[in-house]
Order: sequence, then C-alpha cells, then structure tokens
Amino acid sequence: MAIAKRRLGRTNLMVSAISLGTVELGMRYGIAPAGLDEKPGQEQAARLLNRALDLGVNYIDTARAYGDSEAIIGRSIASRREEFVLATKVPSFHREDLTSKELRRRAGIAVEDSLRALKTNVIDIVMIHCAPDRDFDYEVLLDALDAERTAGRTRFIGASVYGEDAALKAILSGRCDAVQIAYSVLDRRPERRVLPAAMTHDVGIVARSVLLKGALTHRASQLPDTLAELKEAAIRMEAAADGLAGGVPELAYRYVLAHQGVNTALVGTGRMEELEAVVSYAGQSELPSQALGRLREVVVRDERLLNPGNWAL
Repeated sequence: MAIAKRRLGRTNLMVSAISLGTVELGMRYGIAPAGLDEKPGQEQAARLLNRALDLGVNYIDTARAYGDSEAIIGRSIASRREEFVLATKVPSFHREDLTSKELRRRAGIAVEDSLRALKTNVIDIVMIHCAPDRDFDYEVLLDALDAERTAGRTRFIGASVYGEDAALKAILSGRCDAVQIAYSVLDRRPERRVLPAAMTHDVGIVARSVLLKGALTHRASQLPDTLAELKEAAIRMEAAADGLAGGVPELAYRYVLAHQGVNTALVGTGRMEELEAVVSYAGQSELPSQALGRLREVVVRDERLLNPGNWAL
C-alpha cells in the first residue's frame, strides 16, 4: 500500500506522512542498540536513502550541523532529486555577536555550502536551526533566507524549534512556511497551543523526536538512573501499547500522525528495519480509545527531561 501524502501547510507541497531524518547518517546520535553505535557507512546509507524513496517516503530532512549527512545525500540520491522534497537547516548564529550584514553573509554561505554538498540547484525548504524564543532577531535572518528564495536557491523558509514559545514565535511571525517541532506521546505539550496555531495560520508542521531519541523503544532500559522519571514513563507506555505488533514505537507514531495538525513525522534512523517498520505504521487506523486513555495517564512532571538536550548520557 502506498504511503499517504499530506499537504504541508501553505507550501502546498504534498509530503509523505512519514519522512526521513538523516542525523544518524552523518553522526552518532540517540540511544543506539548495543554494539551498533557507529553511524552507517556510505554504502549502507545509500541503500537506506534509496529504499526510503522506493517506499514512497518523499520528504528528506537534513542540516548543516548533521556531520556529513548533506554530502551523503548528495552522493546517494542526487540522481533522484525530482522524487523528493528536500529540507535542510542553517545555523541561527544566535550566540554570536554579529552585525546584520555579517549575519546575512553567513546565512548565504551556509545555503551555498548546502547546495554544493547536496548536489542540487534548489532546496525546497531552508529552516533556521534551533531558533530560540527570545534574544534573537528573526527578521534579519529571515530576510537573508528570503533573499535566497528570491535568487531561486530555496522555495520556502521555516524554523526548527524546541518548546512552545519558540514554536509560536515562528508560526506567528507570518514568515515561516513550515516549522519543525518536537512532539511525542510523552511530550504532548504542542497540543495546547502550537498545533492549533499552525492550523489556523496554515503553517506546515514537521514532527520530530517521535521516539524521543530512542527512549520510546526497547532501548528505554538503557537510560541512566539520572533519567529515572523518564525511564519509568517510557516503560509504562508498554501497557498502552499492549496488543500492537510494533509495541511502543507503533503507538508513538500512530498517536502523532493521528493529530490533524501534523503533516509529516520524521523517523531518524540509519537502520533499514526501523525505517520499514515505521513506514508500515503510517497506514494504520486511529488508536483504540483504551490505548489513548492509558497513554494519557503517563505524565513526565519534570519537563526538562523531555528535551534530550538536557540529558547527560
């Protein structure tokens, strides 16, 4: 069965419900299975990327910050460029004291470097990476990305964010066509304001961290005692996933994809079996009410634990 396509907000791009995140192709990331903590080699990465396209996954996400991910994509699937929507990210430079002129210059260089590595003439969506919610002037950087759009090097612009305030700032700016957010069965905070706002303003939503960097898999047992509350919550999700062949990962993806405001959900993996499993979840029906009731009973009270950036692994 072909994977369903969804409209990515006002971009009008039709993207697969499941998209491929490529951080694991360019660098070590997440909670890796025992003995598999190295990133895939070029040949393995190429097989994965081509398999994703063959399965109907047509949204590929990368970033300047993802090691050599962009170059791997360029070497592996540049010949199939017409088959997928390509999104990358440029740094926000928000920790640097830069003049507006220098900020625009650096953003332009970042886009040029991405184009070269990806072996393409145009990037469908360029996002500001880790755009903060305060002490940051969106306007200058968005102006720089608008200049790239005018020059024909990108088609749409957006932001990849963490947290409600940063997401709302991007959505309400009126200038971001798409926003990437963290959203999972344990981090349900976007449901309060972010997803409704995106729907109201017709901003495309890309959901990442659906498996919370591997915590919502069997690898939850590998979490250290310093993350005890998160570990307990992840293990409790197994009861909500009872009866699902794919266990907690299936529960996680079916839950996120059921929300009307989500246009595509990233699977960040370097392993073929994980990619194929997640793609199979996209065609499933809504979760049973009993499973929904059980998962909503699981709450991580220390919200800092929901941000993998705060983990000390």
